[in-house]
Amino acid sequence: MAAAATLAARTIYQLDHRIWSQAMKLKRHIDATLGSGNLREVVRLPVGEDLNEWLAVNTVDLFNQVNLLYGTLMEFCTPATCPKMAAGPKYEYRWADGVKIERPIEVSAPKYVEYLMDWIENQLDEESIFPQKLGAPFPPNFCDVIKTIFKRLFRVYAHIYHSHFQMIIKLEEEAHLNTCFKYFMLFTSEFRLIDRSELAPLSDLIDPIILGS
Repeated sequence: MAAAATLAARTIYQLDHRIWSQAMKLKRHIDATLGSGNLREVVRLPVGEDLNEWLAVNTVDLFNQVNLLYGTLMEFCTPATCPKMAAGPKYEYRWADGVKIERPIEVSAPKYVEYLMDWIENQLDEESIFPQKLGAPFPPNFCDVIKTIFKRLFRVYAHIYHSHFQMIIKLEEEAHLNTCFKYFMLFTSEFRLIDRSELAPLSDLIDPIILGS
């Protein structure tokens, strides 16, 4: 579990390290509305707030959630147990970041997640993408970056549900996983961040969330 603790410590982002003008206000809004139990209300853009700032704050929160969840499974998700990053027999994910690795390569699930978390951290640290100075504008392609982050984070959820759900039950994390995933999917649906074709590996879980919540 030491490796999991290291991953969690390395990847938890605190919004108060950033200087976005509304970041902490929006974070307090999320925390307050979470208490209502209505996740649809939680994900909605607050009246009068900037869409990009709302996307940024929630991206950090949802990124942290996935990191913590996966961190509890690191000793069970290994190159031996998960030699491919897959979501069941039909779906396999290959890694490319367009910079260090230009063409998609086959890697184990833990290596894929390692690459992914490092890549997302780099996006969050890049001031031209996630501005840290008060009043600095978000880039024109900001929404595209957010969509790529969410598409790839979804793949971690898909892998967890398909490959490690029995361990999640054994660890008594089922309720937490389901709540985090519901929050993730409602936010994704609200702002149309992931193409429906990408959601196919978990469609049986997603349809009741979107249609029934």
